[in-house]
Amino acid sequence: MDAAQPFLSTVVWLIEKIISLYIWAIILAAVVSTLASFGVIDTRNRLVWTIMDFLDRVTAPVLNPIRRIIPFLGSIDISPLIAILLLGALQRLIADLYMRMVLGGGGGF
Repeated sequence: MDAAQPFLSTVVWLIEKIISLYIWAIILAAVVSTLASFGVIDTRNRLVWTIMDFLDRVTAPVLNPIRRIIPFLGSIDISPLIAILLLGALQRLIADLYMRMVLGGGGGF
């Protein structure tokens, strides 16, 4: 297990960083969407539209299933909050499983 531990450590680090970046993408998408809905940014601007389209395409695979499950709360969309909480829990789970493998000598979960 000692030879594979640096590789496993790198993979766990990479997964945690990807989850962190995804959380930031969700936050950015929520902020940009709010700014657009209040008319602070112009969605007719090509750059703004491209950024919003990119963020929507990146975050939709996680947010859309959550939106289908949670009840409609009017104009308030809490799916980003739920997604961030779930992704944070996934990060903690991955870190915990990794620590159990390292401290437990690589045994079962």
